[in-house]
Amino acid sequence: MSTKVPDLTIAKAPIDISIAHSPDSDDAFMFYGLATKKIRVAGYRFSHALCDIETLNQRAREEAFYDVTAVSFHAYPYLQQNYALMGCGGSVGEGYGPMVVSNRVLDVSDLDRIQVAVPGTLTTAYLALKILNPEIKTVTVPFDSIIPAILAGTHEAGLIIHEGQLTYSTSGLFKVIDLGAWWRETTGLVLPLGGNAIRRSLGAKAHKVISKALRDSIRYALEHREPALEYAMQFARDLDTTTTSQFVSMYVNERTLDYGADGREAIRKLLAMGHERGIIRITPQVDFVD
Repeated sequence: MSTKVPDLTIAKAPIDISIAHSPDSDDAFMFYGLATKKIRVAGYRFSHALCDIETLNQRAREEAFYDVTAVSFHAYPYLQQNYALMGCGGSVGEGYGPMVVSNRVLDVSDLDRIQVAVPGTLTTAYLALKILNPEIKTVTVPFDSIIPAILAGTHEAGLIIHEGQLTYSTSGLFKVIDLGAWWRETTGLVLPLGGNAIRRSLGAKAHKVISKALRDSIRYALEHREPALEYAMQFARDLDTTTTSQFVSMYVNERTLDYGADGREAIRKLLAMGHERGIIRITPQVDFVD
């Protein structure tokens, strides 16, 4: 008589990976595959936290708060000890980017005489503005309150990011300068705005798995654009489908799958210039996880 030996194998619990990104249509589009579990990874479980980019910058700077977090490139040197940059998932301006807008027609030289509302001092938009002119006086205002503040007359000018780049003129505001266009004219490079950083302590194996998962999520959204765009619309802040699609196309594309050699050069150039001009106080050490 044979006796069946019980299977005492204990299944390993999945590795929990926390991912933080902005509640914006482009980030939502990018993470569509992972957030809706169209993309699954055996042995890993992903959770998503949504928070504005300046808060994410501050949290990552203070401690390794999330395993993967969206950050402004300007913030990266301050958290580079605990995080590496991922080779995918970035937002890059191809000759366009954050803008300074005003309630009246102004020249760039007029910015010396007024205070500009900015969405945070760790944003790449702020870094680009200060590289343009370090003497510009600024005041921090939540990114989604900048256009209302200009319209209310609280501030004469503001530095706008996200969908405001497409909607400012419908509010009757005037463009003073597009920093993405200025950066390309000045350097010949794209303007890298934000990327995803991954905790170094996760180790090389997890880095490889998570990087592939994110790249697969981006590719899935690009290949299934209609449902991914429908999902992203819930984060579009009252934009119509056409405008949301335009905005997503600006910042989720082939560059998001991989920066390319020139994109990586642009990141290093931006941070090096910021350091040389005293805006970034820490020597940037940029390394990528692919």
